[in-house]
Amino acid sequence: MKNSVLIFLSCLLLQAYATQAGITDRFIQSLQSSPAKVLQADGTLAPATVKVIRSWQGNFCTVRIVNAGSERVRLKEVITGTVGRVLPPATPFYAEGFQMLTQTTGTLEKPVALGNYTDAGHYKIPQPEGYLAVYNLLRLYPAGEQQLLLGYTSANRFVGKFYLSADTIKVVTDLENLELLPGQSWQLEELMVVKGTDGNQLLQRFADRIQHFHPRLPFAAPPAGWCSWYCFGPRVTAKNIYDNLDYIKEHLPALKYIQVDDGYQPHMGDWLEAGGSFGGKVQDVLDTIRDKGFEPAIWVAPFICDSNSTVFKQHKDWLVKDENGAPLRSDAVTFGGWRWKPWYVLDGTNPAVQQHFEQLFRTMRQEWGVTYFKLDANFWGAIHKGVFYDKQATRVEAYRRGMAAILKGTGNAFILGCNHPLWPSLGMVHGSRSSMDIKRNWPVFERSGRENLYRAWQNGRLWWNDPDCLVLTGKMPDNEFNFHAALVYATGGMLLSGDDLTGISQERLNVLRKAATPTGKAAAFENTAFEVGRMQDAGGSRIVVLNWESSPRTLKVKLDKPATVVDYWTGEPIGKYTGYITITLQGHDGKVLQLKP
Repeated sequence: MKNSVLIFLSCLLLQAYATQAGITDRFIQSLQSSPAKVLQADGTLAPATVKVIRSWQGNFCTVRIVNAGSERVRLKEVITGTVGRVLPPATPFYAEGFQMLTQTTGTLEKPVALGNYTDAGHYKIPQPEGYLAVYNLLRLYPAGEQQLLLGYTSANRFVGKFYLSADTIKVVTDLENLELLPGQSWQLEELMVVKGTDGNQLLQRFADRIQHFHPRLPFAAPPAGWCSWYCFGPRVTAKNIYDNLDYIKEHLPALKYIQVDDGYQPHMGDWLEAGGSFGGKVQDVLDTIRDKGFEPAIWVAPFICDSNSTVFKQHKDWLVKDENGAPLRSDAVTFGGWRWKPWYVLDGTNPAVQQHFEQLFRTMRQEWGVTYFKLDANFWGAIHKGVFYDKQATRVEAYRRGMAAILKGTGNAFILGCNHPLWPSLGMVHGSRSSMDIKRNWPVFERSGRENLYRAWQNGRLWWNDPDCLVLTGKMPDNEFNFHAALVYATGGMLLSGDDLTGISQERLNVLRKAATPTGKAAAFENTAFEVGRMQDAGGSRIVVLNWESSPRTLKVKLDKPATVVDYWTGEPIGKYTGYITITLQGHDGKVLQLKP
């Protein structure tokens, strides 16, 4: 009797443990067994003749939609799976946005936007009432459980997303109200669902699968250079650039690419016409950059134009239309633009636009000698609620067709995507901006820093990450500049200086020199607190330590073997340590520690 009671109690304990420890398994099982649902353009359920064919092969789910009926149907979206009341509302998560400037953390019941430019708010992308729409990648961290990663491994045609509420997660594909004809079928994007205890390993598996569908555009190393925007803005002069070019040539030749940013053009869309900057002779500036042994780089926003541009006045047939057939004003459906707004959008499905893109960038590449293009405002190339030249094309296809034409024109030049639709850019850019614009103040250092580190796994796997410029001049305290420099270095990605270098101090110049050769490998942080990150490459072992708080903190960092620790920026010895290194950082401070045997 006694043994029977013990066995019974043991079973109860095991059952209780399984109920708690099996949350991730129950989530996956619930997702795989839940019925799919297809909604028509008016929000009603599609007829039963519209079939959803799901196939799970291990961690991967492929989905096909078939119209087995005799009538055409216009479809809004398909909910390929729903999980309700499995994860606690307090479950932390991280999710991507459709466009580059949106990232979300927090918990299912209390989401927190990392930046200020959200898909639903700033960019007015619709989402269902009572739910938050996130895109591309969703990471879930149930307490005491394995992590869950749900992500779309392809982005050829459709937008993959997730609807989140405090107690429900829906896996969704946007069908954009396209017509599915009788007998026609659509192949949707592949979904990956995987669990594990090591988040870095999960992301590696995810990146490997993305490579299967979207091989990374090859470019040997992340570029390093200088950008005019954060020191001179649109009022940059030729002298500003020449003065910095001379300084870089003497002191920082590793900054190979000299980027002329926004302001040289007379209007958005008229990229080859003379504007007011540089006396209308931007080509002379680019020629001088090349003549002094550096690579000319330039800012272009190819998918947009303003109403005063030659492109708008002469080629309205090139533009995305509204439902009445008139050129679509961007402010009617989304953010209208930041200068000379509202913007209008060049239609990437139009063969004439594709020819224009190819010729525009071939001219800049071959005649102007540009070897690096920063493509901005790319989000508008995938604008929602527009009517395309190709009526059966999705906004992803419109963007990717336009980008394919641009790539034909740019040849072997480096392409940086900025303010772009993130997943639709897979395989279309060499580099990807991974944060909001930098500003010389602590709140931006902090917010953009978290944005960059949440995306650091993409660096060298999907593209080279661009954490935006490293800025080291200004009136901020040294500790906050130290934090910023350490964090940018930890991303392992591109490095562009954003300062007027003719006024930089010797101490900050030394930091820039050390940072000017990107490692190509991001630091692996222990968790999403992003306090201790480890880097290992041909240059040796380094540890990045960050104090996000305003008060001093002491961090205890485990060492794999005894080491002599030095400050990476200054070369000054910190000490010899075995087992652990204990380091105290003042508030808002950061360091890069070099480990030597």
